[in-house]
Amino acid sequence: MVKMVVFDMAGTTVDEDNVVYKTLLSSINREGFDFSLEQVLELGAGKEKKKAIAYIIATQLSPTEDATELTDDIYNDFITSLKSAYEVLDIKPQPGAEKVFEELHEKGIRVVLNTGYDSYTANSILEKLQWKIGVQIDALVTASDVPNNRPHPDMIWMAMKLFDIQEPKQVVKVGDSAVDIEEGKNAGCGLSIGITTGAHTYEQLSAAGPNLVINRLKDLLSWV
Repeated sequence: MVKMVVFDMAGTTVDEDNVVYKTLLSSINREGFDFSLEQVLELGAGKEKKKAIAYIIATQLSPTEDATELTDDIYNDFITSLKSAYEVLDIKPQPGAEKVFEELHEKGIRVVLNTGYDSYTANSILEKLQWKIGVQIDALVTASDVPNNRPHPDMIWMAMKLFDIQEPKQVVKVGDSAVDIEEGKNAGCGLSIGITTGAHTYEQLSAAGPNLVINRLKDLLSWV
């Protein structure tokens, strides 16, 4: 019996036209790199953003180069730029998201959002969407709230503790990146589901070993 579904935000339940990764790309390339958006999505999707930056730029640096200061500079630029972008961006729910949340609630299933964003960014998105904890969703868990971000299971385990769910097999994880799937598997979720509405392709998601890959959020309902 499923007691909770943990959804990723950007690309999964939130349509923000990849603004996070476009902004991340700009901040990285301003430091003299030459990445494409596809590379940034492949290497960084779903990760806590400072760790994503470090991982991405390491692929174009020598193994002995200390990139700590450079990573911090890029991250600070990214956070400032992203805040400005969100102030003017038209953020929308992914098609069917609110209806899926409603139907899960009717089945007595908790709806939790988790994200590699920091708490400020994630809550800014909720405000734009006019989603409220206790109404559309039951909880939000961000990278700021746990010691270890994806693919570690900390965010899912924190969500389980919030609702006294002891058995991870009663939890479903849904996300648009390979690291979402890895997170769900590491947490022991009953289902770890990829969705093709965001960062990664069907092939990239499948390579992470999900239980299944769906193309629309409403396809989830037949599995829970």
